[in-house]
Amino acid sequence: MLIDHWPLFGLRVTSPRLELRLPTGDEPAQVADLAARGIHPPHTRPFLSPWGELPPAERARHVLRMHWRRLGRWTPRDWALNLVAFHEGRPVGVQDVRAEEFGVRREVVSGSWVGLEHQGAGFGTEMRAAMLHLLFAELGGQWATSLSFTDNAPSLAVSRRLGYRDDGIERDVLDGRVVESVRLRLSREDWARHATVPVTVTGLTDGCREMLGATPTPTPTV
Repeated sequence: MLIDHWPLFGLRVTSPRLELRLPTGDEPAQVADLAARGIHPPHTRPFLSPWGELPPAERARHVLRMHWRRLGRWTPRDWALNLVAFHEGRPVGVQDVRAEEFGVRREVVSGSWVGLEHQGAGFGTEMRAAMLHLLFAELGGQWATSLSFTDNAPSLAVSRRLGYRDDGIERDVLDGRVVESVRLRLSREDWARHATVPVTVTGLTDGCREMLGATPTPTPTV
């Protein structure tokens, strides 16, 4: 079975309304369809990469390429886990979490998107909360980081609601002009003070931990 060779396909992160996991079978196509229907309103750009502005068919293919590329390049020292958030059996968005040398640094950076048709329901906050529980409560993580444009109020609100603190700015070039992003950082201690969403993790086997560079098993948190 595929799970015997890639145990992360058995990982499940469950919150009150969502199940986060790797997609299987034809589910990547469902995620691509979701992206094709829109991920942000016209004339806005919440991401440095303009993939959300591509025509629907190209946007769908971008999502599939990213999914396959990240699986294909995976190593325990450099990985990117694209967890699809399912609500009532259908995908509503993607919560990604990426790390380099996680076994030493115990730090990740994350990003996410929610299908335009599902925005405003609080899924973005719940997706991130579920991912943070996996990181801190199950994998022994110490830090979570994120980036948001200074004018991306919804994303910044999610981060601050979950306990992130400002950690400086980054300056990039977008369409020939400078844009600024807020760097955000969440410690294990601040997460513990702000964690309110009940989350259950199943299928986190020793094989999963090995793939994530998260061995040995951390001591349980209270």
